[in-house]
Amino acid sequence: MRIAISTDHRGAGLYPYLLDLVQLRGHEIVMVGTCEGESCDYPDMAWGACQKIAEGEADRAILVCGSGIGMAIAANKVHGIRAAVVHDDIGARLSRAHNDANVLCLSADMLGERLIEQIVETWLMTPFEGGRHGRRVEKIMAIEARQNPATITASGLEE
Repeated sequence: MRIAISTDHRGAGLYPYLLDLVQLRGHEIVMVGTCEGESCDYPDMAWGACQKIAEGEADRAILVCGSGIGMAIAANKVHGIRAAVVHDDIGARLSRAHNDANVLCLSADMLGERLIEQIVETWLMTPFEGGRHGRRVEKIMAIEARQNPATITASGLEE
């Protein structure tokens, strides 16, 4: 899998750790970069990584800022992105299995490296379950396309 990783200045210290963590699990890194400790704006960093997904250069992305929240808000503005702020391995599993999240947003200030390792490993290994969750993801995509999600039926086709 091809993973884009980006951080703002608050998450810059985790950038090398995340690169190693993802590569050690056999995934390819799609270089986006970080602001290398200098103050930078998280929307810029989220945009760079999410564009890699939108353009087909990456399959997923991992974003880190102080809380993870700002990155998630910015990332979810990019067409086709389903970003989730995750604080534990249960959230990591559910964000993939039920929501098909393609962007993982982490907090540099609230999570330690050991917990980040568990979250990332779970998030990378968990497949999307599909089924009823697939219909719900299709409804999310309908909202993104400014369509009424109620028009998506159990078969996934518009009524």
